Amino acid sequence: MSAGTVDFVHLHNHSEYSLLDGTTRISGHKGEPSDLLQHLAKEGTKALAVTDHGNLYGLVEFYTQCRKVGIKPILGCEMYLAKGTRFDRGHSQKENCHLTVLARTYEGYQNLMALSSKGFLEGYYYDPRIDKKLLAEHSKGLIVLSGCLKSEISQLITAGDLKGATKLVMEYRDLLEPGSFYLELMDHGIDKQRQVTQALLEIHEKTKLPLVATNDCHYARKEDHVAHDARVCISTGKLISDLQRLRFESHEFYYKTPAEMAKIFHFAPEAISNTMKIAEMCNVTIPMGQSMLPVFPVPEGESQDSYLEELCRKGLARLGVDKQEAYLKRLDFELSVIKKMGFSGYFLIVWDFIHYAKTSGVPVGPGRGSGAGSLVSYSLDITTVDPIQHKLLFERFLNPDRKSMPDLDIDFSDRGREQVIEYVRKKYGADTGAQIITFGSLKARLAIRDVGRVLGIPLSEVDKLAKLIPFNATIHQAMEGVPELAAAAKEPETKKLLDLAGRLEGLKRHTGVHAAGIVITNGPVVQYAPLSKGTNSDVVTTQYDGDVLPSLGLLKMDFLGLRNLSVIQNAVALVRARHDKDFDVTKVPADDKKSFEMLASGKALGVFQLDSEGMRELLRRLKPTTFEDISAVIALYRPGPMQSGMLDLFVERKHGKKVKYDHPLLEPVLKDTYGCIVYQEQVMEISKSLAGFTPGEADGLRKAMGKKIPEEMEKQRGHFVKGCDKNGISDKLANKI
Repeated sequence: MSAGTVDFVHLHNHSEYSLLDGTTRISGHKGEPSDLLQHLAKEGTKALAVTDHGNLYGLVEFYTQCRKVGIKPILGCEMYLAKGTRFDRGHSQKENCHLTVLARTYEGYQNLMALSSKGFLEGYYYDPRIDKKLLAEHSKGLIVLSGCLKSEISQLITAGDLKGATKLVMEYRDLLEPGSFYLELMDHGIDKQRQVTQALLEIHEKTKLPLVATNDCHYARKEDHVAHDARVCISTGKLISDLQRLRFESHEFYYKTPAEMAKIFHFAPEAISNTMKIAEMCNVTIPMGQSMLPVFPVPEGESQDSYLEELCRKGLARLGVDKQEAYLKRLDFELSVIKKMGFSGYFLIVWDFIHYAKTSGVPVGPGRGSGAGSLVSYSLDITTVDPIQHKLLFERFLNPDRKSMPDLDIDFSDRGREQVIEYVRKKYGADTGAQIITFGSLKARLAIRDVGRVLGIPLSEVDKLAKLIPFNATIHQAMEGVPELAAAAKEPETKKLLDLAGRLEGLKRHTGVHAAGIVITNGPVVQYAPLSKGTNSDVVTTQYDGDVLPSLGLLKMDFLGLRNLSVIQNAVALVRARHDKDFDVTKVPADDKKSFEMLASGKALGVFQLDSEGMRELLRRLKPTTFEDISAVIALYRPGPMQSGMLDLFVERKHGKKVKYDHPLLEPVLKDTYGCIVYQEQVMEISKSLAGFTPGEADGLRKAMGKKIPEEMEKQRGHFVKGCDKNGISDKLANKI
């Protein structure tokens, strides 16, 4: 901070992950740090805490984004404290007390995760609750602030029991590490807060326990209180006009400047300077990007690397390709990358549970997604797709230039999925696996409907406005691109609705359980990620979502349950019972004439990814004759290729229209798809052959295209054009491609 300014750190703050009433964003819409974080960094903020209500959902996102802008992240939680024990259930337990808890050390961070997890798994009753006994057991490395008006201490004070409050303060002091308990002062212009502050100053005089000032921030700027109030109404199902509802008593719950905080607490300068003292004490580094895979047990005398290689070479022999140079060379390359990146254990873990599924009669899918590009996966029978025959690239799955966890999507029959998950739990330990949380957010249309409801606007009017928002567009984009919406916004009531909805759009709204995601850890999950459990569910999930877990080096697997696999299993059983007891569906040739005739006539009901009405009509038009035709139509049956006319061009060229290549180097890459760029692998091959991209650079281009980030695409365009120029390809043609 510059000379003459006040040193102050906000230590009690709520993000959008306080799902009831937080409106502060951690990230912007493109994944960059939020406007608030960028503003605070610009103003010289050295440190900042996050203390969401009862959960740690946003902790890693907050940690990452703060570090990007040069702010020290302080990890915390405003915990719910049961008045008795966390196991009590009863009418009197509905109102829980609040307590501000911060992690001082890495051990404190682990204790914070343990407290939050047990609050959900053991103490959940309206809220995830801890108790003082649990706090004492997990007190190491923590700093605790006495809390807001809803804290146990504040409630005793407002009830007139100063003696009881003082006794309780000493209890907290004694159950925590020395120097770890602070008396928390707040002032939002509320009379009861002033009563509490006066009492805490008296307790401070008696006990010499330190003071600290916080502002319980729920929104970024003072003017955001209107949007915040609407969010509270959405969460509680109330109208803004309802005066008897839950509401904040003032508009002061925003990120005040250090000078504003110093002015408010001019009578207790120690409370301001202690925020810096606490910030200096809090030093947590979360391990990121390290591999935290479970240890797969290998036979004596083997390492994970050697055992994987042995299984792969046996697999090539089983497939009858162990003497072919292309397969041996590719296997050596893939194994060298896997060993170098430390992922041998990953493949062994996946091989093991798929082997269990197949030998236990649980149908497993042939493999899809980028994992089908791995010969290692094919040789281990994880996938049954030959990547060399189908020209699939390993670099799309595992990129040696950018270390990220492999991600295999694995389909099991919906009947057998739980059986495989149970096998994994037993093998690695019941507490080493959990399902993964998801967060639903306020999309544009939903934001309009929710805000319209709390404003009391008739549903028919709100619905009409919501339907004007194009699919996947933001409210801002729709206002610029839909004249009817822009015209409607001239009405004051509609303008207010759209403005409020725009401010709330994209905020986290609720939690759910990932349909397929499972995390498997080396030791109890709670050492790496806090756990959660829903109100009406016994499903234990992580509090971190599927984007965060891999960044912590954790093994995230998608165990997808597919009904189609159960249907195929039933059909095979019927064929064996009625026609051929030795029938094996995997032995049906990929060029079976009758199968293609059936598909060409549009008879594809019940066929995975081919049974929609539009897809069946496309099959009738295309009349596929090869397996490649089927994979191409699945890739092309999407809004982009359909709107650009590529789908029609593909059909026309299949039936004889002359294929023109913009450059001779494109022909070997695009020959199988009649000159159309259909697959991500083709994008990568084109960038390698025309512009000299490395495999890693080619994967970077593919990712940029997939994420549709304009700035990144422009950056890649320049790199591509420059590379083409070295190969004598004109800028005009390079830009066209």
